[in-house]
Amino acid sequence: MYDFETEFEVRDYECDIQGIVNNSVYQNYLEHTRHKFLTSLGHDFAKLSKQGINPVVYKVIIEYKKPLKSGDKFICRLKMQKEGNLKLIFKQDIYRKPDEMLMVKGEVTAVVLKNGRPVKPDFLVS
Repeated sequence: MYDFETEFEVRDYECDIQGIVNNSVYQNYLEHTRHKFLTSLGHDFAKLSKQGINPVVYKVIIEYKKPLKSGDKFICRLKMQKEGNLKLIFKQDIYRKPDEMLMVKGEVTAVVLKNGRPVKPDFLVS
């Protein structure tokens, strides 16, 4: 079902005064997973940028199911699909370890720009 996954551990400074991961930090987890996924496909962001190619986030939807806390270990899983000619959809879910409790459901829509103009992302999709 998923194309890629990576593991994390919550660090103390990612938590807010309530002792749970701050909502904005989840976007960092999702982004890092997307970057690692694309790197695993052989795409280097620095090299792409030098060529004027920049995958950018267009829209983010996050459903917070349960909070992660300091020290929690978790897995971020990703499934990528194309939508139309220009958009990539990344379905991303975060599961706490070891009980596989679903903590977050995310959907990130991205477009690829070349020299500031949208281009087909076919070269990113195998």
